[in-house]
Amino acid sequence: MPLLSSFRSPRGRVALALAACCAVGAAVAIAVLPAGPTRPDPHEAPPRVRLGGREVPLAREEESKALEAMRAYAAGTLTLVVPGGERRTFSRGQLGAEIDRGRLSLLLAAARDPASELRARARARRAPIDLPAPVGAQPAVALATLTVWKDAVDRAPLDARFDLETKALLPEQAGLWLDVWGTLAQVEQALAEGRDEAVAVVEAKPAHMAAAQMGDVAFADVIGWFETRYATDRKHQARTYNLRLAASKLDGHVILPGESFDFNQVVGPRDEASGYKVAPVIAQGELVDGIGGGTCQIAGTLHGAAFFSGLEVVERHPHTRPSFYIKMGLDATVVYPTITLRLKNPFPFPVVLHETVRAGVVRAEILGPRRARTVSFVRKIDEVVPFSEVERRDPALPRGAKVLAQRGIPGFKIHRYRIVRDGAFAVRERWNDTYPPTPQIVRVGEADPRGAPPVPEDDPHPEYVADDYLALLQGPDVRSPKATEAEAGGGMTETREPGRTGTYGWTEREGLSHVGGGARSAEGDEAGGTPEPPTRRAKPRKGRHSRSKD
Repeated sequence: MPLLSSFRSPRGRVALALAACCAVGAAVAIAVLPAGPTRPDPHEAPPRVRLGGREVPLAREEESKALEAMRAYAAGTLTLVVPGGERRTFSRGQLGAEIDRGRLSLLLAAARDPASELRARARARRAPIDLPAPVGAQPAVALATLTVWKDAVDRAPLDARFDLETKALLPEQAGLWLDVWGTLAQVEQALAEGRDEAVAVVEAKPAHMAAAQMGDVAFADVIGWFETRYATDRKHQARTYNLRLAASKLDGHVILPGESFDFNQVVGPRDEASGYKVAPVIAQGELVDGIGGGTCQIAGTLHGAAFFSGLEVVERHPHTRPSFYIKMGLDATVVYPTITLRLKNPFPFPVVLHETVRAGVVRAEILGPRRARTVSFVRKIDEVVPFSEVERRDPALPRGAKVLAQRGIPGFKIHRYRIVRDGAFAVRERWNDTYPPTPQIVRVGEADPRGAPPVPEDDPHPEYVADDYLALLQGPDVRSPKATEAEAGGGMTETREPGRTGTYGWTEREGLSHVGGGARSAEGDEAGGTPEPPTRRAKPRKGRHSRSKD
């Protein structure tokens, strides 16, 4: 036989042995191969099904119950948690929750199919079938809700600062920024999983100045100060509130040697979310209601204190019209986030900012270990630019009536100096400022006089009077003329030369005041502050412009 003859030869025995080994190996390989998927048992009991974590019936005729369960979930609430911060509960409707009924049917159909992968996995694990909730978020609705919430969540970082009442060092606080798109993804995931809570996605913004950077800060002396006045009547309550809020943001702030201070960065946004109220602001030379009115007075008063302390003025912008509460050349306008006031500490020691709003006076101080410098402010008016007059038709006024809606203010071109004396050394700096003219606006009536409302009063703001030449001196050895005791940080003296713009009635003499009607006397600047007191205030007469001095 061929097989027997092969076994008899040595070469044949080796070949047969190899063949036998291969046969055994193949048998072993077949034995260890995993079994294929088990066939579904037609008598198998339906598995339990959870939809977004909620158990629902699987039978086709009871699919409506699964839909009702999802409707109840979508009608509930979802709580968003800010890590380390607040919790805010929204209705799922506010977040745009909606049920995908087609997807619900497909998911349940797959769970009912004994041959589906879902059933195979559940059979292998001997566990219920877990299905995602067919609930999603409409992006437009969710983003609208999250964007509004962002105003409440976002906060600017707060640098470490001193509480000047208790002399305590307050630690820094990181800022927060809500990522609305990242939070939307978390909302969608929570809805799919049937959860009642989701973690908001936020980005932390570290503070610029940490308490550990402070070291030993000495602030026993006032090295520069400045004051402005504000109206305290009920009409200006909102503005006074804004003054105090803005001052509180920078009070106690520390500027290290060589470091810079940015007003907008420290004070932060001036909006309703930050607590500011509506008060008059200047927009393109006209007074309008706006959020945060009064903040410029805090910036201007701080600029005055920084000017007389010898801090470097890195960035400062004058107003688009002179302000009665502060002298031209010392004001500083700020608009978040585009226009700011920036100062730099040139001293070898830290300085502390201190600003208070009390009893009609805004006072800013720069605090340090000791005042050694005497600083002069010198201002000269170079040119006066006439203002224009604009008539605006007003259907709310009776025909023939004219109301002075905004009193015109001439424009000014000035140059100013700062002379800083430290012992035998002195440094002089020069700047040029331009204040555009403020147009005079007259409202002219067009309505039928019968039944028209009463004619409102003319603009009560006074005539703007500014000395042609003005010099202020402040230093440790300077005493104010009426000082009866030692003044913190030294006193201040003034030297004035009125010139043609520094006496009352100058706009009439220059032919600029030519609007008839009853311009009435009033204290206050364009945003409710009171002007720097002149040497003497004349009482205006009816039909004449009232007056104020810068």
